[in-house]
Amino acid sequence: MANFSHSSVLLLITAVLLLTTTTFTSAEIRSIDIRSDSRSNIPIDEFGFTHSGRLNLTVTQITLSPTPAPDLSLIGFYLCTLDACPLRVQQIQDGDIPCALQSVHVKPVFKFNQLKPDHNPTHSFDISVKVSDANLFSLLFSNCVPDLKVSMDVHSVMYNYNPKTGQLDYLSAGKSSLPFIYFLFFLVYLALGAVWSYTLYKNRLTVYKIHFFMLSVVILKALNLLCEAGDKSYIKRSGSAHGWDILFYLFSFLKGITLFTLIVLIGTGWSFLKPYLQDKEKRVLIFVIPLQVVANVAQVVIDETGPYGHNLETWKKVFLLVDILCCCAVLFPIVWSIKNLREAAKMDGKAAVNLMKLTLFRQYYIIVISYIYFTRVVVNALETITSYKFQWTGPVAAELATLAFYVFTGYNFRPKVHNPYFAIDDEEEEAAAEALKLEDEFEL
Repeated sequence: MANFSHSSVLLLITAVLLLTTTTFTSAEIRSIDIRSDSRSNIPIDEFGFTHSGRLNLTVTQITLSPTPAPDLSLIGFYLCTLDACPLRVQQIQDGDIPCALQSVHVKPVFKFNQLKPDHNPTHSFDISVKVSDANLFSLLFSNCVPDLKVSMDVHSVMYNYNPKTGQLDYLSAGKSSLPFIYFLFFLVYLALGAVWSYTLYKNRLTVYKIHFFMLSVVILKALNLLCEAGDKSYIKRSGSAHGWDILFYLFSFLKGITLFTLIVLIGTGWSFLKPYLQDKEKRVLIFVIPLQVVANVAQVVIDETGPYGHNLETWKKVFLLVDILCCCAVLFPIVWSIKNLREAAKMDGKAAVNLMKLTLFRQYYIIVISYIYFTRVVVNALETITSYKFQWTGPVAAELATLAFYVFTGYNFRPKVHNPYFAIDDEEEEAAAEALKLEDEFEL
C-alpha cells in the first residue's frame, strides 16, 4: 500500500484545507445576496413549521432598476406550502391572477409598496411573521414587473416555539429529534468499537492488519455521528452550528474514504488471502480517493447553500455521479477475488477451502450491492414520499442499514482462533469439488 500513500496524504491535506477555509452558513438561518435579478420567482428557503412557528425576515440594500417601478404591490415575499405552490402556478397560467402575491393559496409576508418612502437610493425593512399553520413552507420572492431587476441582501430566520419548555427550536419540524437520534447511534458505535477491541484482544494471535483498519473505520464513524449530533444540537438551540459543522464534514470525509478503502481491501482479499495489493487494485484506490474528495466538496455545497442554493442542481448531479462511480469502482475488486478463487479451486486441490471463501465473497458482493442500493435509492425515495413531520425516518433508515453492514462485515471477517478452513475432511473436499464442477457446467 506504500505506492499510493503519498497521493492519499496529499489529497487528505487538500480536503482538510478546503473544509477549514470554507465559509459556512447556519442551517435554518439563511443569508442570500441577490444582484440584478429579474426572475419572477426566487426561492429563498424552506422550513417545517409547527402551530407556533415564526419567520423573521430582514432585507437590506434594496435597489430596483429601472426605478421607480410601476406597481410595487407586485413585488414582495410570500410563504407557500408544497401543495399550494402548484395551484398558484396554475392560477397564473390560466390568467386568473397576474402575480403569485395575489393568489389565495399563498401567505404574503411583505410587499414592496409597504416600504417607507425616503430619499436614499436603497431601502430596507425588518419584519416578524407568526406562522400558526403546521406545514412545510417555502419562502419565495416574487417580482411580477417585467424587465425589473432587483438587488438586495436577504436574511431569514425561521424557528418554532415550544410552549412546554419556553425554548426556540431552529430545526425544521420533523428534524427536531435528529440530535438525540445521532447521539444514540454514536453510543451504539461506541459499544460496537468496544466489542471489536475485545474481539481483537481475545484473538490477538490471529489478528491481521485489516482488523485494526476496521476498528479505525468504526471509530471514525462514531466521531462523525458525535459531530453530527453536536451540529444539529447547536442548530436546534441557537440556529448556528458553532463550528461543529466543520468537524462533521472533516470526519465525514475521513469516514467515507476509510469505508470505501475497507470495502476495496476486503474485496481484494488483502490480509486474508494475500499480503499485498496488485497494481490494478491500487489503481482502484487511487481512483476512489479523489472521487471521495469531490463527493465531500459537493456534499458541503449542497448542505450549506440550502434547498434553493445557487447551482444546487449541478452540485447534486456531481455528487450523484461521483457517488455512483465510487460504488461501482469498489465492486470490481470483489469480482476479481471471486474469479481468482474459482480459478484457484481448479488448480490447488483445495476445493472445499476455496468454495467456502468463494461463498463468503459472493455473499459480501451481494451485501455491498444491497447496502449501496438501499442507502442511495431507497433512503432517498423514503425522504421524498414521507411527510415533513417524519423527515427523521430517512436518516434513521440510512444509519440502521449502515450499522447492519458494519456488523455483517465485522462478523464474517473477524479474527478466528480455530479457522474452519483447516478442519475439512475428505468427504467435504469431494463434495465441494463436485459443487464447483456443477457450477462450471451450469455456467457453460
